Amino acid sequence: MIKPGTVIRGDLANINVGKWSLVGENTVLRPPYKRFKTGIAFFPLTIGDCVMIEDDCVISAAAIGSYVHIGKGSIVGRRSVLKDCCVILPGSVLAPDTVVPPFSVFGGAPARFVSELPESFQEMQKQNSLSYYDSIQLKALATPAHLSIPAGILTPPSTPKSTGLSAPGTPASPLPSSPLSAISTPSRDPISPIK
Repeated sequence: MIKPGTVIRGDLANINVGKWSLVGENTVLRPPYKRFKTGIAFFPLTIGDCVMIEDDCVISAAAIGSYVHIGKGSIVGRRSVLKDCCVILPGSVLAPDTVVPPFSVFGGAPARFVSELPESFQEMQKQNSLSYYDSIQLKALATPAHLSIPAGILTPPSTPKSTGLSAPGTPASPLPSSPLSAISTPSRDPISPIK
């Protein structure tokens, strides 16, 4: 799913985006390039399945594996390779030609290794992507009051899906929490004193 305001420079080289992936608003997907004495060569950009790229990012990687989460406002340098199951924290700047190993978290400017991800991250990222797509489908099934659609053309499902989302016609629950919550520090009750 490509959100509004996204710029995809497919005129420079091929850009392939996998299934159940999300590219946020105002994000730029630009194929990586390399300068040679004779000119500039552009290389394809491949993005795997269940990848979430948040808003306002600039992506110029050579390859992004499956089950990857790139935080808001991040810059991924040209020819970088993000392996499966990794996270780039919001606002990070990943230097060109960086390889991010699986199950790792990178953050900062320049981005460096911060921590490891749990082995369950792949399943969490997959569930997050599928839940987001399910919520979009339910919103599409909801009929606005100002539209008159003849009966029988738009038939809502009889039972809600097992993702915890509400049935059409009822208020939808908020989107599932980000997989980044699995690596954040535990929250504290703001009222109780810190011990």
